[in-house]
Formats: sequence, C-alpha cells, structure tokens
Amino acid sequence: MPSSSQPIRIGIIGAGAVSDYHHVPGIRLDSRCVLAAVCDTSEELLAKRKGEWGVERVTTDPLEICRGDDVDAVVIATPNFTHRAIAVEAANHGKHVMCEKPLGLNGADVQDMYDAARRNKVVHMTAFTYRFAPAMRYLSHLLKGGSLGVPRHFRSQRFLDWAETSWGWRQYKATAGAGDLFDMTIHRLDFAMDLCGPLARVCGAVARFAPRDKTKEGKECPPSEVDDWSALIGEFRDGAVGVWEGTTLAKGYHRNGFGHEWAEINGAEGSAVYQLHEPNTILLGKTGDDLHAVPVPSEFLSPLGSPRNPTEGEPATVFRYDLMWEFVSAIVEGREAVPSFRDGLNAQLVADAVLVSHEERRWVDLELE
Repeated sequence: MPSSSQPIRIGIIGAGAVSDYHHVPGIRLDSRCVLAAVCDTSEELLAKRKGEWGVERVTTDPLEICRGDDVDAVVIATPNFTHRAIAVEAANHGKHVMCEKPLGLNGADVQDMYDAARRNKVVHMTAFTYRFAPAMRYLSHLLKGGSLGVPRHFRSQRFLDWAETSWGWRQYKATAGAGDLFDMTIHRLDFAMDLCGPLARVCGAVARFAPRDKTKEGKECPPSEVDDWSALIGEFRDGAVGVWEGTTLAKGYHRNGFGHEWAEINGAEGSAVYQLHEPNTILLGKTGDDLHAVPVPSEFLSPLGSPRNPTEGEPATVFRYDLMWEFVSAIVEGREAVPSFRDGLNAQLVADAVLVSHEERRWVDLELE
C-alpha cells in the first residue's frame, strides 16, 4: 500500500464498455488514484485501450494483476463466472476489490468473495451504480428523514428496448447465471433494500421470449438459456411490500439508450419517484396533490468532496463516476465501502430465491446477512 502522499494504484480487469463508460472516467477525475494496469483476454482490445487510456502495463492474465506488487486495488469487470476466482485471489494478495454485479453465479460464489475480503481486511465494493443517482440519493434522504412517512410500497420498472440478437456469454447459464434478473433487476433489489430494509420473502418468475440464436452479424449461435423478463413480489421485514418488473424487450422504450426506469416509494405521508432518464429531478406528491417534478437539491447532485462537476456531461451518465470516488474514499479513509460485498450478497440471495420460486411455484423465505 502506498503512503498517504502516493496515489492508489488501480488495476482494471476487463477492459470492455463498462470500464470505459464508468471506471476509467472516475479514475481520471480523482487525483488520489491512478490507472496502473489493465487486463483483458483480448490482445486487440488491450492494444486499443493502451492508447486510449494511456496505460503502459497490460496483460491477458488476471492473476498477474492480482499478485503483482504494483497494484493496490482492482476493478473486476469480467464475465460473471470469473468473478469469484479473481476476487478471492485479489483479496488473498491484499488488494482492495470493486466488482461488477452480479458478484457471482449464485450466493455460494458471493459468500466466498465476501469471506475472503473480510479475512484479508481489504475494502470490498459492489458496483451498484444507481445508488449514486442524485434522485435516488435524495429519495433515500427523504425516506430516512421521515418526510414520506412509514414506507408501505416499493415499485420498480426497468424496461429496455434491446436488439434480439446474441448476448454472447451473457445468455448462457454456465457463464452468466441468469439474464435480466441478474443483469438489471438485481440493481433494483439492492436499492430497494437500501431504502426499505431487508426482504423477508419473495415469489417471482422469469421468462425467455427472444431465441437470440443469431449474432448481430447474422451468424448462427446456440440459443439463449436465460431470462429476458423477470418479475417478483416481495415482503420486507419491516412490513412494507414491493413489486419489481424488468424486461429487455419493451419496444419503444429506447430513451436515447437509457431505457425506462421508474422506482417509487409510497409512504404513509407521501410518494416519491426516481427516473433514470431524469436523474437530477424527483417526482413528489402527497394527498390532494398530484405527483410533480422537483429539482434535486444541489447538495445531493454529487457526494460531498467528489471532484465531479454535476452540471457537466449527460446527467444519466456522469453520476456513475462516483462509484470510483466512493471506492477510493473507503480505501483512503480505512472504512467499508458502500455498497459492499455484503450488499451484493444480499441482492444475490434474493435473486437466487426468485429462480427457486419460479421453479417450485412457491414463496421463498430469506435469510440475509
């Protein structure tokens, strides 16, 4: 670990779009860290990123990054089935770890990751991006401050209009675990529990409509094995109830690529709504008053101390850079990152229970961390 005057040296494992879209811009904004190394299985992509990202140290071997003494922390943005092995190896070599969601293929994978991080006393973080959206941060403040009253209902919709061509590794159970449920709905499970507390039980279902047996170039491939629609009903420990629905096949819900997201709390005193395509605005309403748009107060547009200027860039994109700010802050301050692997584990256990519920056609009780 470098001294307090030296930047945190970060290695990115998985140089695809998510790292380019979220993590590298976050590193560039934060003077407390530097991009020290990049790993990807594609030598062609590595050569491209070497120039684009201005990094000299590149490798196709993730374990080389995990074991090297020139890296203090890693960001894992690789296929789901690889997360557990990389995260455990990194933690065992004293590296702080941020990992994309879902953390693993199932709760057992994620438990191994969480245990390794705690055993080695490293910072661990789940990349649940939407916790950092300004409207979500303000909604949490209103709810936890009592402005909405006791929460009664949580409601989530995540509708995307994606092409029905192959998802590559994301459409096979052995490499992805599940589809929309693990890729999209799991985010909404996380922030619902951040708002309303742990879930006690769920019932749910998944479905697959698109065969995805051709690539975007028209080449044939094995058909999809995972869901492109997921839904569930949940009961929270504190008595509130929740409803979630997600799909990648909602025609007409493009919204400049961001899709439709609606997350709503109905409390005893009022209602509030977060929408991804307008993350700097919240909808609020009370009895006798229709839901109406209210600008998110300036102090909730970015975390205190973040170097990001919230007035610059596309609002539905730039809040994602605060993931890295939180990760680095937790390392520098010697505290737990939020959201942690514990949050990733709890969301994974709920998602696993949805698959059990669908298979066995029953409610499933939960025992969360």
